[in-house]
Amino acid sequence: MGNQLPKGSKSRLKRMPMSFIHHQTSPSHTGIRTVDVDNGFNLTTNSDLCVSIVTWNMNGQVSYDDIAEMVDNKRKFDLLVIGLQEAPCTRKKVATLLKAALDGSHTLIRKVTMKSLHLYLFGPKNAAPFIKELKVDKESVGGYGGIIGRKKGAIAIRINYNGIRMLFISCHLSAHERNVEERNSQWRHISHSLFSKIWNPYARPPHITVWLGDLNYRLQGVDTYPARNLIQKDLHQRLHGKDQLLQEAERGQIFNGFCEGTLTFKPTYKYDKGSSDYDTSYKVRVPAWTDRILFRIEDENNIQATLHSYESMDEIYGSDHKPVKAHLCLRLLQPSSN
Repeated sequence: MGNQLPKGSKSRLKRMPMSFIHHQTSPSHTGIRTVDVDNGFNLTTNSDLCVSIVTWNMNGQVSYDDIAEMVDNKRKFDLLVIGLQEAPCTRKKVATLLKAALDGSHTLIRKVTMKSLHLYLFGPKNAAPFIKELKVDKESVGGYGGIIGRKKGAIAIRINYNGIRMLFISCHLSAHERNVEERNSQWRHISHSLFSKIWNPYARPPHITVWLGDLNYRLQGVDTYPARNLIQKDLHQRLHGKDQLLQEAERGQIFNGFCEGTLTFKPTYKYDKGSSDYDTSYKVRVPAWTDRILFRIEDENNIQATLHSYESMDEIYGSDHKPVKAHLCLRLLQPSSN
């Protein structure tokens, strides 16, 4: 290491999670890099591992039909990561429905829950020999009770699978357009806190970190009816500049160095449950891309990540949010020393 640490900084560094040290100490920021979807990518010959990632705020509701549509196991993938927010309190039912929808094609590797936050990792039946590390953690940033006990915070799974080190973080941040700084602060707190209690200074950082969840960033500076008019005309790309998440990342506040697919799909919140109509309550909320999936590669010389799809699942009607799904295919460029 060419640079000397300032006096007294060693103890602070040790409290930081290994997965975010490089990110948090970077002297400059790059914001979020928008990446295109590669529809022609060959899943079988061009990758070592394909991961299907889903995030969904369930609004306390669950049905087998919605779960089966969300899982969609007709697509080829090795690992399936599902992050749920505002999941119903009967978490055993959710896990049972997920297993039933997969119909034996994949087995549950690990799950972690914190009240209404759930994170599930499924893999092939023969997954065990390929797993070298498997850890979970959780970090609360508040929330409240109610029927479904809505919880704010994050839960995470860290895994080394077939030589590829991955970190999956599913979160639910504070609501409302005005709470931008609160969401930024929660993101930073989660980034510093996850796995900090078991931080190993000799552990290697993950090849890829994936954030998913209801990040709750809204559209800023546009009223609901002009926004809906653009969406109705399939011109919602004109709203990208109003997106708080992209704005705050550009300011260097959050998600430095992360990538995200282009927001080609319509805003995923807020719908009238059971329909594809945006909020018709007296609040007539401004639609927003609250539900997102982002990823960061630690070193692009070591691993290649190709985004095969990034889409909302508009045919699912059981919540006031639409699920968002991404397919990531990973290829090691250099042999991993685990």
